[in-house]
Amino acid sequence: MDLVREARESWVRSAPAWIETMGRGEANRVHLLDSPMLRLAGDVQGLRVLDVGCGEGRFCRMLSERGASTVGLDPTLPFVEQARELHPEGEYIQGIAESLPFEDASFDLAVTYLTLIDIPDFRTAIREMARVLKPGGSLIVANLQSFVTTRPTAWYRDESGKKLHVAVEEYYEERANRCEWAGVSILNWHRPMAAYMEAFLSTGLNLRAFEEPRPTLEAVAQYPAMRDEYRVPLFYVAAWERS
Repeated sequence: MDLVREARESWVRSAPAWIETMGRGEANRVHLLDSPMLRLAGDVQGLRVLDVGCGEGRFCRMLSERGASTVGLDPTLPFVEQARELHPEGEYIQGIAESLPFEDASFDLAVTYLTLIDIPDFRTAIREMARVLKPGGSLIVANLQSFVTTRPTAWYRDESGKKLHVAVEEYYEERANRCEWAGVSILNWHRPMAAYMEAFLSTGLNLRAFEEPRPTLEAVAQYPAMRDEYRVPLFYVAAWERS
């Protein structure tokens, strides 16, 4: 089985567990990433917004509540069906990021929220996201740091399970990693940060913001495991703008 097919089939298998997890509220999204993602998106009232890799539509619903007209796209049919059920007034399409079924310059804003590591051909996907942006439009990105994706599990632990440090191996080699999530083997991709930056810059997009979010003390009190994110920033968020 080729890697692209394997990745898509693994997401279908993991869809029920993913939908349940998102329904409960995943800590890193709720307490770490939502706030900067919404802030960088800015005032979305009346804007047409594309969420590439929308999953079950959680972030589309958040943007819709703020006045945006949202379109969510995802290759995994169970996610699209769940998104349509939870948000009937939204538009949800099954499709892939590498071939967006939209006209040039048709969106005011696009977002990719922890999905780049799941996209096999990320360079083509980034070109497609830039293509569908209107001049002056923004692409808001949340992604894992490249130094935490070199291994299937980022943290190196001692025999008791204590996190010692993040291990980095073969950083420059772009490759797929098999990871266990909710009892399902899934694929995601490691790429060095320079590969991502070059892909964005090659489209002519301009970087206007880059952040490495840290959890609040309140979040750490509720989720003690998040304290480790003061030691190592696992994620970054960025805003790119089309001239």
